[in-house]
Amino acid sequence: MATETLIRAEHVLTQADFGELYAQVQQFYSHQMQLFDAHEADRWAATFTEDAVFDVPTLDAPVHGRAALAANVSRNLAQQERSGEQLRHWIGMLDIQPGRDDELHTRCYALVYITPRGGPSRVLRVCVMEDVLVRVLGKWHTRHRVVTRDDLA
Repeated sequence: MATETLIRAEHVLTQADFGELYAQVQQFYSHQMQLFDAHEADRWAATFTEDAVFDVPTLDAPVHGRAALAANVSRNLAQQERSGEQLRHWIGMLDIQPGRDDELHTRCYALVYITPRGGPSRVLRVCVMEDVLVRVLGKWHTRHRVVTRDDLA
């Protein structure tokens, strides 16, 4: 099987290369979501490009750029402190399609869990998350994210 290849958008990757890429992207998302859930606003925003677009259904309009991304995380923290609830994000069923140059198109399911202080956790939202990832100085960054909630689709 080592000689099998995946061909996407004029890129040829061996199974081993694709496996390594897949692991890198999973690690990227694990790190990014843990920063988000820990409300590390600046560090989370730094996982996006300077001109990133963040389009999620919990906001009235897409967010543009790192400063606005960090401000959104700070707003989330204040809201969770008032409510006494903790949110956790889980990413799964990740699909990766190599694009041109060092660009990836990803699609995955994002589950948002909510845990009230002293209470049981439950699924709050089930979403589809679609990203364009690019390499910046050898590291993956999100350039564009669109999240669609299943209940609003």
